Amino acid sequence: MRSRDQLMLIKSVVLAVSIVVFSTTALLAAEFVSVVKDGVNLRSGPSTQNDVLYQLPAGYPLKVLSKKGKWLKVSDFENDKGWVFSSLVSKTPYVIVKVKECNARSGPGTNYKKIGTFAREVILKKIGRKGEWLKVYHPQLTGWVHSKLVWP
Repeated sequence: MRSRDQLMLIKSVVLAVSIVVFSTTALLAAEFVSVVKDGVNLRSGPSTQNDVLYQLPAGYPLKVLSKKGKWLKVSDFENDKGWVFSSLVSKTPYVIVKVKECNARSGPGTNYKKIGTFAREVILKKIGRKGEWLKVYHPQLTGWVHSKLVWP
């Protein structure tokens, strides 16, 4: 009887570890895309017959939730969900400011000079990374922002 209890305990531990590993792997494997041009329609379903929920600007970052044919079910930084045609997005990495205001710095840290600010919902092209800091490009300013202030 004792060996049966040990076997059940081992099975439970293996199951728990498997769940943690699978969850972590799924989280790390999240796919992000960005809109390729201004005015891309985010639709309520995977067809041009479905309603347009929003029109998205160029560079707008999206998280891919699932795929159906050439359509992607996506969510944004506010967790709004919809469908976009796959040829209208790319893997070019963009981020969006998710806080009221975000300082841009001359280097990757708070000890570097503040060179400007970005307002909420400003879209930035990600051009580098050093630790928790992202080097970003905007037509009016290139600088570094902390990754916790932007999405994804």
